[in-house]
Amino acid sequence: MLVRDTTDDVRDRRTDVAVLPIGSLEQHGSHLPLVTDTVIACTIAREVAAARPVQLLPPVTISCSQEHAAWPGTVSISARTLHLVVTDVFESLRRSGVPKLVLVNGHGGNYVLSNVVQEAGGDMALFPAARDWDEAREAAGVETPARSDMHAGEVETSILLHAHPDLVRPGYETGDHLADDRRHLLTTGLPRYAESGVIGRPSLASARKGRDLLAGLVAAFGGHLAALG
Repeated sequence: MLVRDTTDDVRDRRTDVAVLPIGSLEQHGSHLPLVTDTVIACTIAREVAAARPVQLLPPVTISCSQEHAAWPGTVSISARTLHLVVTDVFESLRRSGVPKLVLVNGHGGNYVLSNVVQEAGGDMALFPAARDWDEAREAAGVETPARSDMHAGEVETSILLHAHPDLVRPGYETGDHLADDRRHLLTTGLPRYAESGVIGRPSLASARKGRDLLAGLVAAFGGHLAALG
């Protein structure tokens, strides 16, 4: 997850776009680690950086995970703090000659990032978008609908099985749990809907699906660069 560039590497790349992975530190059931969202964001960011001349940044590793606060190990910052961190990074990049920023978000609870991007006036993008995930899921043959595959399910487990299999612990094969009606999630948090912390079907995960998911997202990234101009 650490970037190994020197200042000369960045200068020689001559890019006007940086990529910032944003993850979280939150429970992902018994089979995935607390850093799952950070690992996924970094994995996606590295894949797109390998295909495009962008400046890859180290990740933001703690974000807005208040809905998981009931589980040991979860740590959060406030939405206003995340807003400030991202905007400070953005302004620092501009001063060093990189005026555009793509946020590679690995945690669905970081709702504030949409507002940060809107406020940037066309110089920031949020990736992957919901449509990017939908298309990647379809291309990879993911079976669980997006609504049902909320947390530590088929998609997240597949990406780790492909890119970091050493991080996946036994038990995902029997860890399925669905809770599609989560209308009070923001008020009550996740424990009301998932005692195990899992909402999805990790039993359907595979390394092949993880590989194809990443390939689909890399293909979608070009559209976001084009939108930045």
